[in-house]
Amino acid sequence: ISKKHPEWNPAGYICREDVNFFRAEAVREALEAEKVEITAIEQDVVRSVTENEILSKNVEAEFERQLTFGERLADKVATFGGSWTFIGIFSAIIIIWVIVNTIALMQEPFDPYPFIVLNLVLSSLAALQAPIIIMSQNRQAERDRLRSREDYKVNLKAELEIRHLNEKMDNMVSNQWQRLLEIQQIQTEI
Repeated sequence: ISKKHPEWNPAGYICREDVNFFRAEAVREALEAEKVEITAIEQDVVRSVTENEILSKNVEAEFERQLTFGERLADKVATFGGSWTFIGIFSAIIIIWVIVNTIALMQEPFDPYPFIVLNLVLSSLAALQAPIIIMSQNRQAERDRLRSREDYKVNLKAELEIRHLNEKMDNMVSNQWQRLLEIQQIQTEI
């Protein structure tokens, strides 16, 4: 404040809007000192400091609202495909398939011993399941990127707020030392 308004008295009064404005300026200057260019994320942080608003938000709810029906279905299929329930059901089906075709071997089985049809079914299932799981993992990676971006914003704002508090504390300590020196000088004179 003293840089822009040298006539300003630190013991004087200042409105909250002006304090927030100068705090945002200090944050912007601190960011510019560290980097030449301020990114959009950092601009959000500066804006939140200026407006004195909460920066964190629920990324999960926002991300879930954007999912299409196919993406939700892919997530459910991937979740079921990676569960013990799926493994149990799938193992039971394979065992039943092998037993039925082995017992029916005495007569005329629809899929004799090398179980070529079973191999075809397993290959088809793997071919369908793999891209669905990859789609689900890609969305999870995007969700993680959004979450880490939000974490970065919150951490940056917290760091700047801590710096601001440290400056306030340093200023208070400096004023206290000055005041103590004045009291000591008065006591010495007395």
